[in-house]
Parts: sequence; C-alpha cells; structure tokens
Amino acid sequence: MSNTMSKATAGYHMLMILSAVDGKFNGKEDFIIKTYMEENLDALTNLEGEMAVISALPTNDYAVHFNDAMNQFYIQSTKAERNQFLDMATRLIAADKEISPKENLFLNELFNAWDEEFEE
Repeated sequence: MSNTMSKATAGYHMLMILSAVDGKFNGKEDFIIKTYMEENLDALTNLEGEMAVISALPTNDYAVHFNDAMNQFYIQSTKAERNQFLDMATRLIAADKEISPKENLFLNELFNAWDEEFEE
C-alpha cells in the first residue's frame, strides 16, 4: 500500500477484513462496524472510496493490507485507543458466536504486534 491511511481509515479497514476472513458476514458484525463508523464519522471522509478499496482487495492480499493498516493505526494512536480497538475487534470476531481459525490468526496478529500495551 503506497498511501498513508488515517487512524480511522486504518481501523475501518482492519474491521472490514476481520469481518470478511471467515467468508461470512452477519448483522452483529455489521452493527459493530457501524458503531466504529459513527464514533469516527468525521475522520472517515471518503467512506465510499474505502469500501471500494476493501471490496476490490483479493482475499490473498488481506494479510498484507491488514498488517499495513495495523501499523498505520499504531503510529497514529494512543495506548488507550489501541486497547479500545482491540476490544472492538475481539467483539467483532466473536459476534457470530464462532471464531474461525482465520479470524483468530488476524486477531492474534493485532495482539502480538501491540503486546507491549498489556505489559504494564
């Protein structure tokens, strides 16, 4: 990815990928993503464009794009914002009461990358 994403956009991209990696999307996941969007409405300036980017992303590229978004979010966020995002991401993948191996893999990437946040 060549462009820098805002923190809000990076978070949106990560949530959308987390919701898509298991091949299923349900209303509870949609509600969590909509909540994130409402909380970050002012910062999500081109939502249609961001939806198009995610929709056009081949599933094989999810991991690389997720990692890029994760790093962009980290650089621009506080510890509290990262912890809040981790909570939201955890609720998202558990929303359908079933955590797939791929969802678990992506969530573990977040926890492993931001692990020092929990050492204090």
